[in-house]
Amino acid sequence: MEHYTKSKSTTFYAIGLSYKKADAEIRGRFSLDDTSRYALLQQAINNGIESLVVTSTCNRTEIYGFAEHPFQLIQLLCENTKGTVEEFQKVAYVYKNNEAVSHMFRVGSGLDSQILGDFEIISQLKVSARLSKSQQLLNPFLERLVNTVIQASKRIKTETEISSGATSVSFASVQYIMTHIENVSDKNILLFGTGKIGRNTCENLVKHTKNEHITIINRTKDKAEAVAGKFNVLVKDYANLQEEINASDILIVATGAQNPTVDKLCVQTTRPLLILDLSIPKNVNPNVSELEHVTLVHLDHLSQITDDTLERRKAHIPLAEAIIEDVKSDFNTWLSTRKFAPTIKALKHKLADFATAELDTQRKKMRDFNEEQAEVISNNIVQKITNHFAHHLKGDDISTDDSLELIKKVFQLEPTSENV
Repeated sequence: MEHYTKSKSTTFYAIGLSYKKADAEIRGRFSLDDTSRYALLQQAINNGIESLVVTSTCNRTEIYGFAEHPFQLIQLLCENTKGTVEEFQKVAYVYKNNEAVSHMFRVGSGLDSQILGDFEIISQLKVSARLSKSQQLLNPFLERLVNTVIQASKRIKTETEISSGATSVSFASVQYIMTHIENVSDKNILLFGTGKIGRNTCENLVKHTKNEHITIINRTKDKAEAVAGKFNVLVKDYANLQEEINASDILIVATGAQNPTVDKLCVQTTRPLLILDLSIPKNVNPNVSELEHVTLVHLDHLSQITDDTLERRKAHIPLAEAIIEDVKSDFNTWLSTRKFAPTIKALKHKLADFATAELDTQRKKMRDFNEEQAEVISNNIVQKITNHFAHHLKGDDISTDDSLELIKKVFQLEPTSENV
């Protein structure tokens, strides 16, 4: 069933670009903030677009909507971002009808995410749909589609393990800490360096450990203070590094230095110390492992954890795809029913008119005409005939469009709205 046309002249499209072909710089040129997204919706209304949903994240920018030609949607995107049509054409994708619907299912179900099983996009899709609805740009088709995609993502989350385990080194670090350290919320944690992985690890630590004893040290103190202000943690001077290491239970090293900045001479305490080296190249000298109370874990080990996780997740793709097909077939059933409902309604009215006319004729001819019985019998016959036609139209082995045309022709039905 591929009836995705809102009206005779428009088609359902998905247009956009993602991390697959567009690098971060190009994605940035096509990204939409709240202001530009709202402006795009207003322009869509002015241009006579009947329904659309716009999503924009760091990994993708997409428009799902009805248009006479996809260029109308591409133009909306380019005129409200810094991107050009030429740039878009180099990295873009355009899907229509069934392919556009399938694409939204894959995106919303985490199968098209940069990290397989990442479901962050589904909350973005919900927000985008709400915004479109507030501007009267969400027709029943698109609203039903978004809700069905949300339903599929929920089922995939609960019925598969496609989003289980750590998928980023920063999260794998925190998971490692929480698995190997008891009472982690009471431990002293020192973050040395404020590289990207270090910042993300700090954010995950704050979010997942409820630890209020996190300290940051960086060679450039203002960088440390910028991170600390964001996450409400302590900052100490670089001069206090050794002192802070000796007061710590967990040391996370995420500096950008070319040579090791921490070695066994820095560790003057005998308390157990877990050191995570998240730097490339390595910033912790392997000689710290000579100390019995020190455990050293390097980025390579944590990356391996995330690689293993992604491999395990891949095993759940077929089940996720089966769930999508199941939910999508429900959507298509709803769509096909919605498509022929106006014709069935018109047919029922036509048959009821036949019945009324015949009852009038018989009423005049028969002296002992039983009004009540005749009404019941005629209504039942009308309903049975209508049901037969509806059942026929729901069949998979027929062309619904041809059948609808034939029914309209045979019964001389008035043209009816087939809006979805």
